[in-house]
Amino acid sequence: MRFETSQHMKMGQHMKLAPRMIQSMEILQMPLAELEERIERELESNATLEVAEGEPETIEGGGPNAEPAGDVDGPMRIDEKTSEVEFERLDSFEESNPDAAENEFSSSDSSRDTGRFDQDLDAHPGSRRYEGERDAKMDAMAAAPARAASVVQQLRDQWALCDVESSLKPLGELIISFLDDDGYLRTPLETVADRAPTTGGGEDSLAGVGRVFREKPDVAQLERALKAVQLFLEPAGVGARDARECLLLQLDAVEDEGEDLGWPAKTVAAARTLIEHHLDDLLQNRLPKVAEKTGLSMDEINEAMMLMRRLSLAPGRRLQSESAAPITPDAIVEYDAEADRYVAYLNDNRLPNLRINREYAMMSKNKAMPTKDRDFLKTNITNAQWLIDAVNQRRHTLLRVVRAVVEAQRDYFDYGPQALKPLPMTGVAEQLGIHVATVSRAVADKHLATPRGVVPLRKFFSGGLQTSGQASDGGGEQMAWDAIKAALQKVVDGEDKNKPYSDDALVDEMKKQGIEIARRTVAKYRDQLGIPTARLRKKF
Repeated sequence: MRFETSQHMKMGQHMKLAPRMIQSMEILQMPLAELEERIERELESNATLEVAEGEPETIEGGGPNAEPAGDVDGPMRIDEKTSEVEFERLDSFEESNPDAAENEFSSSDSSRDTGRFDQDLDAHPGSRRYEGERDAKMDAMAAAPARAASVVQQLRDQWALCDVESSLKPLGELIISFLDDDGYLRTPLETVADRAPTTGGGEDSLAGVGRVFREKPDVAQLERALKAVQLFLEPAGVGARDARECLLLQLDAVEDEGEDLGWPAKTVAAARTLIEHHLDDLLQNRLPKVAEKTGLSMDEINEAMMLMRRLSLAPGRRLQSESAAPITPDAIVEYDAEADRYVAYLNDNRLPNLRINREYAMMSKNKAMPTKDRDFLKTNITNAQWLIDAVNQRRHTLLRVVRAVVEAQRDYFDYGPQALKPLPMTGVAEQLGIHVATVSRAVADKHLATPRGVVPLRKFFSGGLQTSGQASDGGGEQMAWDAIKAALQKVVDGEDKNKPYSDDALVDEMKKQGIEIARRTVAKYRDQLGIPTARLRKKF
């Protein structure tokens, strides 16, 4: 075997994505809120890109639902008379402001010219940075709510105000540091004592400061501190080591309030008995067995369970202000009663109308300017034009996809989720004459505002099966998987809760509606919908 190196030539074809194509695909995939941030960043970094006030010009590809502008050079066509006037104005500005020529990209031989057009951006009335204009981004940051303190920090603040023995203060703070976000202490006290930071012997003044101890804490003392934490801290249930202890701590708080909360002492006592001795039977819905063991009537058990439903299995979550992120729909679907059809249009009125700054466009063609400055302007103008074209192409593609979806899913808008039909992306791609990957990017993270609420655009693309109601004569109806789930949910909602359907019975009920699916499919869809088994759904 011999290794050697050599040079040779061969012909081949390779497919590579140009930067412009990559940018176009990225922008197509962005939801509306993310696209707004992208445009804002580009406006800040690219001086040649600006916002057109008022009605957009034709050369920019204008309205929200306009066709793509294509490769146009409209912003580069400038009247010669206008050019002379603008250059005279720039010269006069430079003469009156000689210090304006200094900027970050100026050189010793070209700082005068480059500084001129950079300062002109601040002075131009159409610029985004003219004096007196508020910065929308800074206003949004100032109005944003402050980040909430963590659960542990909030509990520490409470503990600092608690009137407990001085010896328990550092131990309680140590225990709080081991609490999970839901308020549970899942670490054994022996482990807490073993992991407590110590100085290895030191001055007495260091004891307990910042949870630093001279020696390992005693487990018995930690037990006392834990009781104090459970007693003083809110919400009730914080510091519990399991679900049973958590519920009992909350029952203690309810019992302290007494009938002021509307729960009689008899109901509280029954709930305590159920939690302490029969929690496993309750979780398995074995209520007759619980009634036999406790001697309580079914009405008393149900009333106690109503009280237990008011309790929380994760009390620490109450200290977290987790709010769902708002969804901005990318398109809106409305019903036109006169034409008896659904009309779709894009919801991108918040996007600014972009254009290329005319002064910089002229400067890029001025051969009197240094080559370095002209190349800088041409690069930024090209980037700006790419962005404008990509945004317009996104509008065009997304609108076509949305209209194709609305046309294919008319029954969904008329009758609801049960009328959803299978709609593969390949079918829409063939209909529009585009690649299926383009359709996938167009629907990614997009939402529609419809008469039936805000729904993800991808919801309308799914597989399905043919119902068997009229399949023998070739007239079977196509149903999407989401429509089958909606039909299953409707069957479960309408069942007799005293005798709920088993999975086999659900298969038979679905078959009566012409939907033939296997038992394992019913079980899978039931789990996805969060529907428990028949034994757990039964009511006594």
